[in-house]
Amino acid sequence: MNISVLGAGGWGTALALVLSANDHAVTLWARNEDTIAQVRRTRINSAYLPGVVIPDTINLTHDPKEANAAEMLVIAIPTQFIRPAFADYGLDAEGKIIVSTSKGVERGTLMRVSEILRDAAGVEARSFAALTGPSHAEEVARQLPTTVVAASESEDIAKLVQRAFTRSTFRVYHSTDVIGAELGGAVKNVIAISAGIVDGLGMGDNTKAALITRGLAEITRLGVALGAHPMTFSGLSGLGDLIVTCASRHSRNRSVGEQIAKGKTMEQIRRETQQVAEGVFSSESVYALSKKVGVEMPIAHKVYEVLFENKPAPQAMHELMTREVKPEHW
Repeated sequence: MNISVLGAGGWGTALALVLSANDHAVTLWARNEDTIAQVRRTRINSAYLPGVVIPDTINLTHDPKEANAAEMLVIAIPTQFIRPAFADYGLDAEGKIIVSTSKGVERGTLMRVSEILRDAAGVEARSFAALTGPSHAEEVARQLPTTVVAASESEDIAKLVQRAFTRSTFRVYHSTDVIGAELGGAVKNVIAISAGIVDGLGMGDNTKAALITRGLAEITRLGVALGAHPMTFSGLSGLGDLIVTCASRHSRNRSVGEQIAKGKTMEQIRRETQQVAEGVFSSESVYALSKKVGVEMPIAHKVYEVLFENKPAPQAMHELMTREVKPEHW
């Protein structure tokens, strides 16, 4: 197929490598001309994937017309920037298969990525798929075995995306639960910030295991309330992605939590970090969404308070541990 990947960060670049290795004609688009010029010159995306060579078979461009010539658009743009990217750069989704690899909930609108694309670019459910799961770009680019899920309301589209991406080091399953796949990918980033706070405070494995487990319960409650299938959250887009994001040294969201717990401000972290931690934005949106639908999410609530209301991390942890006792399943 002729496929364009929108967004030349680590994840977009890694997916372009996967698709090119599967003999697709791949264009990697970035809005920044200087970024594309640097990568063209060296064939290495040194800002995001140092040491990984990008083959000449991948076309690098900042021209939206070249990106628009594709049959499939792969969205690897941070969630909060998807709407302006389509509004400001002449990107066109009409008549194309759209594959989202972005994980988040839009601030203000509280929309999932499929809803943003429908609203901003007219993308219909029957041509959309979410590709998500435990998949750090640093490992995918180096061909370490990775497994994800392609979710679409159209099983045919889910299977088409599955075939397009699957290779010996990148195994893709298919699903029809778009809501569950998108929410699992978005909310796990918020829980990962709490896991980083545990690391930053010097707490132990017991604490992190508790946060992962109870965090999964929160993700599932929210997902089911919004129409997702509960079993989705025991799969790759739920438990799988949650584990890797809470535990990995590559996880930007876990790292943000760790730095916050050690006393850094969000402004300091933003200055020092080139890549976007989606969970910071999503923590605000997920908190608002949970209130809107009436779902109790105590961990997500405390992450929001730490990030946006300057609540001390030890106090937030104490409040979680001293809440009213409950049955495990509620």
